[in-house]
Amino acid sequence: MAVAEHMPRIRRRSHDTEQAESRTAPPAARYVWALARLSLGSVFAWAFVDKLFGLGHETTTKQAWVHGGHPTMGFLKFSAAGPFKGFYHSIAGAAWADWLFMLGLAAVGTALLLGIGMRFAAIAGTAMLVMMWSVVLPPENHIFMDDHLVYALLIIGLALIGAGNTLGLGRRWDRTRLVQRFPILK
Repeated sequence: MAVAEHMPRIRRRSHDTEQAESRTAPPAARYVWALARLSLGSVFAWAFVDKLFGLGHETTTKQAWVHGGHPTMGFLKFSAAGPFKGFYHSIAGAAWADWLFMLGLAAVGTALLLGIGMRFAAIAGTAMLVMMWSVVLPPENHIFMDDHLVYALLIIGLALIGAGNTLGLGRRWDRTRLVQRFPILK
């Protein structure tokens, strides 16, 4: 008898099994996670709209991107502290940094609000949030933890549990040919 016959079999979970599990989760839990997804999506979307038009909450009309302002200037130039201060000062207001930041806010916010591209949102959103966390080190109220890291964990969890399938277009999106061909877009 071969050794492999005595080893326990490891069952791989299929995509269908994962989808069935997400559908069988208690409805209250699915809706709570969907609301968490929508809430986090609104954080990204609001940041984009405020920096684009300068609605006066964090960005004045004069500082708006549409009026020639630089979305990365204020936070990176005046809030940066810690070991990466020099790096963040050097990219503050750079056109490429402004474009990447604004495209990231818009894309992650849209993905979360619609419940599509949750894997992309988790990757891009986590990268953005970790970078924002690293601008101000150490954080003000804790030795290393702040809301940016909590949001990063949340966005990863939302992608892992398929939170885009409830109150979102996740299931429909997953069935498109584009997503079938490029699963990273799920």
